[in-house]
Amino acid sequence: MPAYHSNFLDPPQVIGNMAILPIKTQFRGPAPLQNSADQDIVDESLYYFRANVFFRTYEVKSEADRLLIYITLYITECLKKLVRCPTKGQATNEMYSLAISRFDIPGDPGFPLNTVYAKPQSQQEAEFLRTYLTQIRQETGLRVCDKVFGENGKPSKWWLCFAKKKFMDKSLSGPGQ
Repeated sequence: MPAYHSNFLDPPQVIGNMAILPIKTQFRGPAPLQNSADQDIVDESLYYFRANVFFRTYEVKSEADRLLIYITLYITECLKKLVRCPTKGQATNEMYSLAISRFDIPGDPGFPLNTVYAKPQSQQEAEFLRTYLTQIRQETGLRVCDKVFGENGKPSKWWLCFAKKKFMDKSLSGPGQ
């Protein structure tokens, strides 16, 4: 069975070789806003996460797939943090801290998938990509909290059981973290 790929095949903007797609968000940032109620890339990543996380390889078919890979890896990082959070309030704080913490972007020496991603062409593109990914991380963390803690406010074991899985045998955090 093949992995699921992104349905966003015509991105409005590309930096390096990563798509810059509109998202539904309440956080400030450079991402184009999606006004419709349709699914955005964060919804799509959450929807395909539990199926895609089992794959060791992933064939990139579009620029949007690279963003899907990044968000999938970030969801895994979120779940690792959420395992230690008993309440939704504490989890929301952890997700915000994780989203704004320093992270590597494509082209940086510590980025785990530099073979799949192209380096941004200029310093301005690199800064734009960093702020875009920060906004994506904030929105993804908020939505992961909503999925994991659901209606009753208790963590869902059916989401947290994926905390130890490694998509493509990669992790956005360094070894031992």
